[in-house]
Amino acid sequence: MTDPAWLSGKQLASKIRRGELSAVEALDAFAERIRRLNPAINAVVATDLPRARRRAAAADRARAKGVPLGLLHGVPMTVKESFDVPGLATTVGFEAQRANLPTEPAVIVERLEAAGAIVFGKTNLPVAMADWQSFNPVYGTTNNPWNVERVPGGSSGGSAAALAAGLTPLEYGSDIGASIRNPAHYCGVFGHKPTIGIVPDRGHGLPPYVHGRDIAACGPLARTASDLEVLLKLTAGADPRWGAGWRLALRPSSRRTLKGLRVGVLPSAATAEVDRAVQDGIQRVARALKSAGAKVAAEPALPFDLDDAHHTYLMLLRGATAASVTDAQFADATARRATVREDDWDYGAMLVRAWTMPHRDWHAWNARRMAICEGWRTWFERFDVLLCPTAATTAFPHMQQGERWERMLDVNGTPQPSTTQMFWAGLGGMAGLPSTVIPAGLADDGLPTGAQLIGARGTDLELLAVAKLLEREGFAFRAPPGYA
Repeated sequence: MTDPAWLSGKQLASKIRRGELSAVEALDAFAERIRRLNPAINAVVATDLPRARRRAAAADRARAKGVPLGLLHGVPMTVKESFDVPGLATTVGFEAQRANLPTEPAVIVERLEAAGAIVFGKTNLPVAMADWQSFNPVYGTTNNPWNVERVPGGSSGGSAAALAAGLTPLEYGSDIGASIRNPAHYCGVFGHKPTIGIVPDRGHGLPPYVHGRDIAACGPLARTASDLEVLLKLTAGADPRWGAGWRLALRPSSRRTLKGLRVGVLPSAATAEVDRAVQDGIQRVARALKSAGAKVAAEPALPFDLDDAHHTYLMLLRGATAASVTDAQFADATARRATVREDDWDYGAMLVRAWTMPHRDWHAWNARRMAICEGWRTWFERFDVLLCPTAATTAFPHMQQGERWERMLDVNGTPQPSTTQMFWAGLGGMAGLPSTVIPAGLADDGLPTGAQLIGARGTDLELLAVAKLLEREGFAFRAPPGYA
């Protein structure tokens, strides 16, 4: 029998539905892999297997009686640690939150379980979900299964590492600064950051926050584009407590081929140079698109200044994340504010300005964002998709000392602060655009690369259709050595 570890979520659901595999057998297969393989990568950091086995046994009894539970009937899966699951702590990496035991599930978890999924565990993340690595004092460090000396990305790093190692078939993460997208790129899996606001985030993060942050989105990760689509459809839609008066109306995709698809390709930018290894992956996808009949335009001009867009994103991003800084951090930033110039874009100086800016200043930055959003609207009248990187390099070595902007990456032989590559997170993210990351092949160092597809607001299903077609062209998941 095919190892359940490498079946897609849809395939597992089909086998369970047909009685070829029981939900209990599927769960036990992943539990055994976690026992054997997780210690080396530390991706799955919390499980509730007794509860999961009870749910799996109930799913098997229901199937035997002909009572289906939904599209994911009996399929085991994990979610990022930041999602509330009753019985499992939500710490977001903070020691002080070890006792934070939620009594009700996050909306996303509730919807996945209503569709029959067996959410049996949680995956690792950085403290406050604020790094492109995944380490914290509660759970320790997560390693990349392609090379344990490298990072899996962050903040949904455990999510992508668990998928790549075959420890879970499906995952759900969140993204404000490429936190779904860069782990997908570093680990060679698929990830989708939805159009802003279409997936409810109640039960994600720490109390007392009820509503989501500006720019942030919750979205799926998987080993196939089809599974991304299933997960998105199951979880998108108004929060019943807060969404009165609106309903989801994503435009369905009728795309069956890549012919005629209008694609702009931006493999690098002066604002944030990209390593040749990652650019090569983007160009591989571009050539495949062109061969399949897409209309591919190299480096099309975007209708806004890229440096200004990056600065606008950083100020809004760090304005949003100011909600989670400690009192001591805020006091220090306030004390330093008078010494920081308005034109100082050193990352540390920018943090001080963003964390302490008056609300009136935020409105000015938001106005700049809205002008950029209008620019995107006109750009998407001529193009369907922007193809670009999501990170500057392949997975980089663990770097846990110093501030993030002090940690340097080697980009084409030149040191670059790791925070500079956030340009690729904010390019579409600041405007609330959907983005899908697909595997783009291996670099010469044997590490995976990814390609980011950005679309207009509400075109999530079109992006996923393109991702599925590119998957058929060979841009598909492959298991890291030693895990297949």
